[in-house]
Amino acid sequence: MIDRAALTEQLALERDSYAQRTPGSKALFDQADHLFGRVPMTWMNKWSGGYPLYLATARGNRITDVDGHEYIDFALGDTGAMAGHSPQATVAAVHERIETEGGITTMMPTSDAEWVAADLSRRFGLPLWSFSLTATDANRWALRLARMLTGRDKVLAFSYCYHGSVDETFVISGSDGRAELREGNVGAPVPIETTTRVAEFNDIASVEKALSHGDVAVVIAEPALTNIGIVLPEPGFLEQLRQACDRHGTLLLIDETHTISAGPGGCTKAWNLRPDIVVIGKSIGGGVPSGAYGITQALADAVADHPDADLIDVGGVGGTLAGNAMSVAAMRATLEHVLTDTAFEHMIALGTRFTEGVQSVLDAHDVPWSISQLGARAEYRFARPAPRTGTESAHAHDDDLEEYLHLFMANRGVLMTPFHNMALMCPETTAADVDLHSILFAEAVSRISSR
Repeated sequence: MIDRAALTEQLALERDSYAQRTPGSKALFDQADHLFGRVPMTWMNKWSGGYPLYLATARGNRITDVDGHEYIDFALGDTGAMAGHSPQATVAAVHERIETEGGITTMMPTSDAEWVAADLSRRFGLPLWSFSLTATDANRWALRLARMLTGRDKVLAFSYCYHGSVDETFVISGSDGRAELREGNVGAPVPIETTTRVAEFNDIASVEKALSHGDVAVVIAEPALTNIGIVLPEPGFLEQLRQACDRHGTLLLIDETHTISAGPGGCTKAWNLRPDIVVIGKSIGGGVPSGAYGITQALADAVADHPDADLIDVGGVGGTLAGNAMSVAAMRATLEHVLTDTAFEHMIALGTRFTEGVQSVLDAHDVPWSISQLGARAEYRFARPAPRTGTESAHAHDDDLEEYLHLFMANRGVLMTPFHNMALMCPETTAADVDLHSILFAEAVSRISSR
């Protein structure tokens, strides 16, 4: 259904157009002699076109690059800017903390912390919360707590899952179902099978097999896989997962860092999940580094009763800047005034509009791709039907198709997430923004379709 010769030709044209439009970004990239990989973080080299766009300004869902081009931003910092860029309420709260109140970080709590924890409890249902600066750190600390409380040494993660740079979770399922290192996971501290068992998402039999060994402290799971396309849970799978954890004495950690797109309380609230631990990050600070994990009262009581739970000082749960006054002020403003219940209604409606626009194009051209929606988040994948496991979704990747679509959009003023085909709606996104993507997507597909 895809004309590969036409794809090669069109990709070359889009690369040329990108280079002609963005000489300022190219010059800054070429001059970055003191940056490892020429970028602040090496993953920024995943931008299509050979170099990233360089930022000049960003407000709401609009970005302007150093060459003066404005873009509708559907990447939104891969969820980090889900509230939009520099939301007014968040900026005001940070300004108040810095300019009027002072004390960005003092190793002392502020009253905002209790407000944020109470709101996270309202949203996700877990009563007790602790802060970090990233979801990665929240996940690491939560896994340590789970191992301490259960006395077990292994974690169960899903093949091709994503939980930040947590060593135990860079895992895929090998041909015999054993845990193997995910490609690119260099310098792992220990063989992955030492710390991790693996299962396939939506395959409860693989979960039962992994848990049957009796050595898994905690299952760490996104309620829908999101960094390998969006892989939605099949009906009943998450409830079966909870029941399997209960039978085997294993804790369940739900990582909502990306899946908060499902609603104000993420999938945990929307789907009535019953996790022992919830992790959240990125979005709740409105762009200011933020993260948190929540636990049940039962876990908190078990920690209090544990003779080795040295959590005051060197128990592996720390971070001098975690819960600092500025980040907590940003979290409060973002949760109270920006990522509200009403905002989510708007964002999810636009997510549906985006999904319907893409699906209509796929139907019109009979392209063997699929699109999946998770509330305010949607992503197309080069497979039909939609993949049901992380491994299936990984096999659907196509470098040339992805680069072509990303460059086609960027050259016409629309940004998608640079390392997959994800679009996220924020409170500032409009129906006109979504419809422009639908128009451009139709044109892009028509140029490479064999029908």
